[in-house]
Amino acid sequence: MIVPRLRLIVLASLTLIPFLGMAVSLPPLALPSLSIIGLVVMIAVTDALWGRRKMKGIRVDLPDKLRWIQNRLAKLELIFHTTGAEAFDLRAGLAFPPGMNPVHEELAIQLPAQPGKHYVTCECSPLQRGLFFIEGCFYEIASPFRLWSIRGSNLKPAEVRVYPNLESERKQVATIFLRTHHSGLQPVRQVGQGRDFEKLREYVPGDGYDTIHWKATARRGHPITKVYQIEKTQEIYVIMDASRLSARLQEPGNPSQGTHLDRYIAATLVLGLAAEKQGDLFGLLTFSNSVLSFVRARNGKAHYGACREALYRLEPQTVSPDFEEVASFIRLHLRRRALLIFMTSLDDPILMESFQRAADVMCRKHLMMVHMLQPGNIQPVFSNPNVTVVDEVYQDLAQHLAWHDLRQLALALQQHGVTLLLCSQEKFSAETLSNYLLVKQRQLL
Repeated sequence: MIVPRLRLIVLASLTLIPFLGMAVSLPPLALPSLSIIGLVVMIAVTDALWGRRKMKGIRVDLPDKLRWIQNRLAKLELIFHTTGAEAFDLRAGLAFPPGMNPVHEELAIQLPAQPGKHYVTCECSPLQRGLFFIEGCFYEIASPFRLWSIRGSNLKPAEVRVYPNLESERKQVATIFLRTHHSGLQPVRQVGQGRDFEKLREYVPGDGYDTIHWKATARRGHPITKVYQIEKTQEIYVIMDASRLSARLQEPGNPSQGTHLDRYIAATLVLGLAAEKQGDLFGLLTFSNSVLSFVRARNGKAHYGACREALYRLEPQTVSPDFEEVASFIRLHLRRRALLIFMTSLDDPILMESFQRAADVMCRKHLMMVHMLQPGNIQPVFSNPNVTVVDEVYQDLAQHLAWHDLRQLALALQQHGVTLLLCSQEKFSAETLSNYLLVKQRQLL
């Protein structure tokens, strides 16, 4: 593509228009005027053709896939190929999608006078997680007489995967991610004797009668005791709600802090790293009005990458969650007893009843915990000392009723062995991880 520059516009206004008028108004000067006009046109055409020829010696390549972290400065490497031993001054720009914040809207590049590959770095800070496409790169050079801007492009899109930023969550649970297994950690006594059978041994005074292996005792003629070991590998599943309530902002009126779903995703990925450290199998299930994705519990670096791939594009949906569908799916696909950590919001009375019915089915086989972000408008009555008018009294009463309903739901679920926890916004990941480690310590699973 060829675009006239300011120099060509000024030249045309100073030559073509006056001499064309002179050729029309003064017939004796028509031939010299047309000769000058023809000379200007020939120079412009020659300059354009020469510039296009130079442009053919330049080509740019973009990477096929990029993996960036949300709100972290990333670098995109462009590769310019030149075939001639000639220096170039280029202006280049990338077609960034919304949600990307490049440091420079356009780049001023000076390519050296040598053929080959030339690497140029463009810095950008992604503001949102998800899948994006950079719709090509556009660049231009000036023609030899600088009358034209010769433009080229590479319209091959570059795929950009923006993953959640876990930096703030890792700071809260820093001791889990130390390089050594013991630095900074205190030894904690494991409660109980374990559940996995390890071996048989001779009876020792003080052993309980419930640990005696009666068949082995009958065969050998003297008491034999069963020895159990602590169960090392367990299955942990995070059941994440991506329905309408997960679209609520963490801070009302401040979209930059993200939604409840963003907090769920960050806590889930941190929990996956902790489960890997503890030697457990970590799995994932996301749902709204149906099951959206399911990753069976495993461990390893490749499995953690699969979980991250299943979450980075997840967005809230404008539907109500179907807990009965989730309960049916879990009964069909999870044969082994597992720890189910639900991340959802239950401050809707209809959702409370639906979840309670589904929990009655799942808790018979699995250990369940519900982690819910503390709603900012739910608190007991008389908790707000700044009430001054009658309308605020009624508002506090409404908040108290919602708080009372959640408390009643927690008590009802507790009777079935299901724990409902209200977590703060800032410490959601830390409290989720702390409760998981408490389950491990007490061998509740």
